[in-house]
Amino acid sequence: MGLPRYASGGAAGFLLHYVLRRGVSHSIVAASVLAAVMCAVGSQYAVKHLVDTLSGHPSSVELWGAVGALLGLVAGDNLLWRLAGWASTYAFVAVGGDIRLDLFRHLSGHGTRYFVEQLPGALAGRITAASTAAWTIENALTWTTVPPGLAVVFSICVLGTINWQLTLGLFVIVALIGGIIAKLAAGGRHLHQAFAGYAASVSGDLTDVVSNISLVRAFGAFRREQARLKGKIAAEMEAQRASLRSLERLRLFHALTVFAVTSGVLAWSVHLWRIGEISTGDVVLTTTLGFTVLHASRDLAMALVDLVQQFAKLSEAVQVLGLPHEMHDQPDAKPLVLTGAAIEFRNVSFSYPSGQPVLKDFNLKVLPGQKIGLVGRSGAGKSTILALLQRLYDPSEGAVLIDGQDIRHVTLESLGQSMAMVQQEISLFHRSLLENLRYGRPDASDEDVLRAAEAARCTEFINRLPEGHDTIVGDRGMKLSGGQRQRLAIARAFVRDAPIVLLDEATSALDTESEQSIQEALARLFKGRTVIAIAHRLSTLDSFDRIVVLDRGRIVEDGSPAQLLRRKGVYSRMYSMQINAAVERAVAG
Repeated sequence: MGLPRYASGGAAGFLLHYVLRRGVSHSIVAASVLAAVMCAVGSQYAVKHLVDTLSGHPSSVELWGAVGALLGLVAGDNLLWRLAGWASTYAFVAVGGDIRLDLFRHLSGHGTRYFVEQLPGALAGRITAASTAAWTIENALTWTTVPPGLAVVFSICVLGTINWQLTLGLFVIVALIGGIIAKLAAGGRHLHQAFAGYAASVSGDLTDVVSNISLVRAFGAFRREQARLKGKIAAEMEAQRASLRSLERLRLFHALTVFAVTSGVLAWSVHLWRIGEISTGDVVLTTTLGFTVLHASRDLAMALVDLVQQFAKLSEAVQVLGLPHEMHDQPDAKPLVLTGAAIEFRNVSFSYPSGQPVLKDFNLKVLPGQKIGLVGRSGAGKSTILALLQRLYDPSEGAVLIDGQDIRHVTLESLGQSMAMVQQEISLFHRSLLENLRYGRPDASDEDVLRAAEAARCTEFINRLPEGHDTIVGDRGMKLSGGQRQRLAIARAFVRDAPIVLLDEATSALDTESEQSIQEALARLFKGRTVIAIAHRLSTLDSFDRIVVLDRGRIVEDGSPAQLLRRKGVYSRMYSMQINAAVERAVAG
């Protein structure tokens, strides 16, 4: 949909895009409001006409004609507002839904680097804030901004039928006041945007603390977090006060100037009546229209300054969420065509944003159906290899290929569908077990899911849960143990049934007995698939075809587990250290 294009055009351009998307319903709202305001102002002219008619010697036709005209305009005014209201229930709600869906769609396309630098709670809050601001803006424009603005214009035009000098003077004064208010409102825009930024930051911090409440409790940090949030909220409150004070200054200026203008119009009308230039009905009309201008311009000013706040909120949200994607499909991107799931890193170099180089001229080939383990100290580049293969980042030099296809030129969706990932930090939704298991392949049958759960040795603990497969796992799966979460992740990979399987410390949370029982399940998962695994426990890689030992982004050893153990090199020393440590723990136990 090209969200960044509209985001760069500002909040007004962004919102206009969604209004035009629902053009018919918005046109009905706009036309109804315009006609309703015309009826409202016209009814005041009808009152003037009725007063002038009563002042003479009207016939029954003239009298009741004047009454009928007034009643018809009053009825039209009310009915047209209701028509606008009905149409808005579709138009405005649809815009809010469209904005949330499109912002989420755009947000989900951002790369890993973007999410590392943002608070998840603040991002989710901005989607809601943008939708709420759009809803508020549309309602304000429809009910409290455009109607009084039109009422001022139409009232001035009607006054022109009585005395053009009065109308011209009133028009110039109102235009001058409007210009000053607009300039003052623009001057306070930075205050409203600052408040919106503080509000989003506080929302993100609150979500961050709540989501890590167990950590806060473990370290006894409640008072520290309360003090930290108190400072954040105090800064937000001060920004809000500054924003509101700027609005009150505008309202005070408007109240004083409009009162003075209305007083002048009324005095001038009475003077014209005394010298016989206008009728009694004209005095009534100028008085009622003068008060219309007073109240309408007051409402308009209040609505405009509130709109400035809402546009600031919308602008702040869109600026953050609507940033261009770092990772996106190339214009020539095509779906990945898998013929065997061969993987190749060809002369790959990569550095993280900090500038720290991770890989330099890195080369690695993985044959179709081959199982390789990545081994090395922390920072050796193991996780970076998996990240580049998933295209969470692009290499600065070289290319990553699957079946000879550069993954930069295939669609991200097809790339993701080719892999099943089991991570050390298991991600689960606050949904049922069944939904989490089926997440990688929503169309999987219940039988497929149950077989996967059995293969990953999940069935026993699932059957012990109160609601079985329908049990809600809690936020990030916190109702389950670490080992249970990892078993579910492995079962989810079974359901995924992808030709490439990636594991990042996939059995680290399992005890020795559980780990041994799941090796058979993993062996079935690996059958016929290309596997790349990072493992801390080197014994879990004994059945793999190859072990690749990394050090500072370079391959220092490459061979089968047996070959590397015979070689008495880096891998052999690491393996021996783990065996000795396990023996010492067993003796100590």
